[in-house]
Amino acid sequence: MARVRSKSDLPTKICPVCERPFTWRKKWAKCWDNVKFCSERCRRRKSQAC
Repeated sequence: MARVRSKSDLPTKICPVCERPFTWRKKWAKCWDNVKFCSERCRRRKSQAC
């Protein structure tokens, strides 16, 4: 059986648009280094980020 990880053990990043922390997701496993935004909404609003 796989070991269950608690959410606090997962890596986090800060979204440059909303400035909120977001946590690693399984769908980002292969591209975590390239993930910059927490959501599709923030990705679309990236031009408003400083």
